[in-house]
This record gives sequence, C-alpha cells and structure tokens, in this order.
Amino acid sequence: MNVEIIKCLKDNYSYLITDSDRNSIVIDPSESDPIIKIIEKKKLNLKFILNTHHHFDHIGGNDELKKKYSSEIVGFVKDKDRIPGIDISVSDNEVWKSGNFEAKIIYIPGHTSGHIAFHFYKNEILFSGDTLFSLGCGRVFEGTHEDMYNSLSKFKSLPPSTKVYCGHEYTYNNSLFCIKYDSENIMLKKKIIEIEKKLRKKEPTIPSTIKDELECNIFLRAKTLAEFSKLRDLKDNF
Repeated sequence: MNVEIIKCLKDNYSYLITDSDRNSIVIDPSESDPIIKIIEKKKLNLKFILNTHHHFDHIGGNDELKKKYSSEIVGFVKDKDRIPGIDISVSDNEVWKSGNFEAKIIYIPGHTSGHIAFHFYKNEILFSGDTLFSLGCGRVFEGTHEDMYNSLSKFKSLPPSTKVYCGHEYTYNNSLFCIKYDSENIMLKKKIIEIEKKLRKKEPTIPSTIKDELECNIFLRAKTLAEFSKLRDLKDNF
C-alpha cells in the first residue's frame, strides 16, 4: 500500500493511498484539483473518500471528487449531518474494510466532537487528522482539555513503528514550543535537526512515528491532565 502526500491550501496535507490494483482512497481532501491531477496522471480508481472530521479544510474537495469518480464518502456517524454526502457511517472501534483497505476507527474527540482517526493496523499507518500533530496536538474547539488528553492517550498503545500522518505542516512551530518547555530532551534536539534538514530541502516533515511522538511530543509526554491543560493553554498563546 502506497501513501502519497498531497499539499493542499496553505499548510494542509491530504493523503492518497493506492493498492497494487490501482484502487485508491483519499484522506481529508482539502481541495480537489491537486488530487485529480495525480489520479488522472497515474490512472487510479478513486473508490473512497475518508474524512477525520467536518472542518472545511478537510472536506473541501469531497463533492467534486465524489461527483467525478462516483466515490463513496466515509465519515463518523456523529458527523453524518455535518459532512455532506456521507455514504458510509462508521463508529468507534469499528473496522472499516473494502478490498485491500482495512482500518480501525478510533474516536478521538476534543478538536471537534466527531473527530476520528483511521488506523490501518496491518500496515502500521495512522491518519490522525487534527488531533495528533508531529510534535503537537490540535486546538480544543468542541470538547474539553480532558477529551483531548484522553484522545491522545489512545495513541500511546499503538506499535512504536506506526507512521503518523497528520492534517497540517505545523512541525517546525511545534518544535519551537516543545524545546522551550522541554529543553533538556536529547531526542527532541535530534528530531529538530532532522526537521530542519527536511525543511531546507522543501520536503514534508510528515510522517512521524508513534515512537517519535512518545519521545518528543510534549503533549503526549504530559503525565497528568493538569500538566496537559497548562501546556495547551500556553500553546494557544504561543
């Protein structure tokens, strides 16, 4: 299974996943044009559109892609009234499967009340939307700090080698925050050097891994809800 990173809008990432039969799915299409160009160039069959949450910068390309390729939209059952055109509603802990694609649904409220992640566990790949970022986490818009803290905790038990594909290129700014409040973290310092090298080459800093995040992400490393809440408040004003 191949994952292609597609830059969209200002700093969004959408992801095109393709199997050996040229069947593909897209995760969080912010806009349609960049995705259509790749599909047409590679002559792929876009079967499904998977959405982690309802924000427009994650569903903006849904309608055009669905219309052009007769793709089916997959989204969380609680968001069926907020993501137009959902064809397949999924629930927490459900395994969504079609052909060579198989993902477990992880309900992770906090950023929004209907946010989910798609864990392609056989491939050790996680699409975390705007909940877990590389060295960061999403703002809390529709939930509480406790919701976000508990949601992030769900990722800690995943295999350390799991690749994490998030919704935005926020890594460098996140790294500045992490090093400010975790200045003695040797692994974080090494990670920042890697990040800077990638950015100089104009390469995505994504994916990270669960191992990276457990070692370097100050939000995932927070030991208590109180510690997490303090950090989240500080980041909101960083």
